Amino acid sequence: MKIALIGYGRMGHEIEEIAKKRGHVIQLKVDVENSSDLNPEKLKGIDVAIEFSWPDAAFKNIATCLGLKIPVVSGTTGWLKDFDKAAEICKNNGTSFIHTSNFSIGVNLLFRLNSELAKQMSHYNNYSVSIEEIHHTKKLDAPSGTAITLAEGIKNQHNAYKGWCFEKDMSEGMIPIRSVREGAVPGTHTVSWDSEIDKLSLRHEAKSRKGLALGAVVAAEFIQKRKGVFTMNDVLGF
Repeated sequence: MKIALIGYGRMGHEIEEIAKKRGHVIQLKVDVENSSDLNPEKLKGIDVAIEFSWPDAAFKNIATCLGLKIPVVSGTTGWLKDFDKAAEICKNNGTSFIHTSNFSIGVNLLFRLNSELAKQMSHYNNYSVSIEEIHHTKKLDAPSGTAITLAEGIKNQHNAYKGWCFEKDMSEGMIPIRSVREGAVPGTHTVSWDSEIDKLSLRHEAKSRKGLALGAVVAAEFIQKRKGVFTMNDVLGF
């Protein structure tokens, strides 16, 4: 594949390394300094765009590529109020699009386990749930998109919960999320179900960004010749 990398920070560099190892070519790199390069001329011949930029720019970047019928893999969080618009642009242009809060295969297994555990816990009203996410100090959004996805998975399977809130704003029927920003932590997420007699937890700890990068490249390989809006469940065959 000929890939356009949109966002060439630490994640962009990890994606570049893995993509090259898997036999792909990085034909275009776009970052803050050369954002004007995201244009029809520079995007000619691109098979797929992988977008890990920043919340304020994500929708414009995605819409530009989809409008040119270029499949897009996006891992940027904090812009999802415009997701339905992006999906509509994808469908109208007969191309493909996938977004997830976390492309790590391990995290997507966590999503699956989290939903199943919430379903089982719906039978036991003596447990209460909470989520903690820890990330590096340069992460722009809080809570993380992964934490929000975990909360949505719980809400969809457990009728005692109607949404999420920050830990300090805890109220009945809401899933409290604690966000911690420290050091260079790639990402740690813990879902805890607590009762008076015991505590059950699901935890995923990323050791580096390589898992995210690998998942993004695998997703790009999956959508390159398909049409439609996909999820990581489609990619992983869940």
